[in-house]
Amino acid sequence: MISRRAWLTGSLAAAAGCGRRKATGYRGYCIVANREGKTLGVVDLNNFHLRKEISLDAAPAAVLADPARPRAFALAPEAGTVYEVDALTLSVTRRIKVGNSAVGMHLAAKPGAIWVLARDPAALVEIPLENARPGRRIPVPAVDIFAIDKLGHAAAANWREHSIALVSLDQGKVVRTVETAAEPSLLHYRWDGETLLTGNWPERSITVLDVATGRTVVRLPLALAPRNFCSNADDWLFISGDGMDAVVVVFPSHNEIWQTSLAGKAPGAMAVAEGKPGYLLAANPESGTVTALDMLTENLAAVVEVGRAPGFILVTPDQQYALVLNRQSGDMAVIRLFSLNVAGNQRVLKYRSASLFDMVAVGRDPVSAAVVNWETAPS
Repeated sequence: MISRRAWLTGSLAAAAGCGRRKATGYRGYCIVANREGKTLGVVDLNNFHLRKEISLDAAPAAVLADPARPRAFALAPEAGTVYEVDALTLSVTRRIKVGNSAVGMHLAAKPGAIWVLARDPAALVEIPLENARPGRRIPVPAVDIFAIDKLGHAAAANWREHSIALVSLDQGKVVRTVETAAEPSLLHYRWDGETLLTGNWPERSITVLDVATGRTVVRLPLALAPRNFCSNADDWLFISGDGMDAVVVVFPSHNEIWQTSLAGKAPGAMAVAEGKPGYLLAANPESGTVTALDMLTENLAAVVEVGRAPGFILVTPDQQYALVLNRQSGDMAVIRLFSLNVAGNQRVLKYRSASLFDMVAVGRDPVSAAVVNWETAPS
């Protein structure tokens, strides 16, 4: 048997050896939507400082990065406007009106476009990335939330009417409308697009729908009221919500709940850091922390104090940093993911408190962000 002192000595030596790895910046910007401030904060990720605040004439609530060009798109829902932001000049280059108001936007890979769910009038509006101008409009009866899969399908839900419109983006029309017994509060497509999972907040359950027929496959009860969905590259679905200090792990491929893992006090927004080890990061707004769960063991790996009311987490494309937006303190906490691993490449045996890498003031009420690479060029 290995004595506790020998184990600690070996672990510390391994940590010290791995600790020689120096942190490097990321060659890009993090574009932050500051809703109350009506600005976009531009954080230089090469040296972690606020480069500029871009003033808008409406409150932004969501940001997406163009995967092929150095630019970002910010949505102001109340104005029904999408702002195109050039990451080289750090300026707004185009205002795209999609309606009198909007709900949200998603990036679609087939074809390369942004789809915006407009509330008034109710429609899915296409913005092709090639020209960044309003394209097709698909009228829909549902205007609360929507989701897009990788195969050219979309689903838009209406909470009050308990209905989901299943849309073919290729055909530009609603294929069918499904009536649901429970309120469809969250939406998530399985990796193959064959089933749609809906989180039902009031009923504390998940409903699995067959996309081809619109029929219910199964309804799975939950120990919490689902508020947030998050998935990883293996299509594991993580759920956080009201009523439990934990995250529920679901395997959509098998339509089953795998387990429930403790994730700090009242976990909210989540993000996945892929790699070895990989982490599920859960924001804990009430305690001002982020809880990291080891993806292989689903055990608690580390807890990081980040600021007041963390509400959004973004992982840089190189999987080196987690960027956490704190709504009340108006800053962005930077976590170096390598610091979450106690002993370098050794498996985490017991969780610990990890320190922040940096903290950057970004503006009032930061709610969303996207990372834009400087060196991205048109394809």
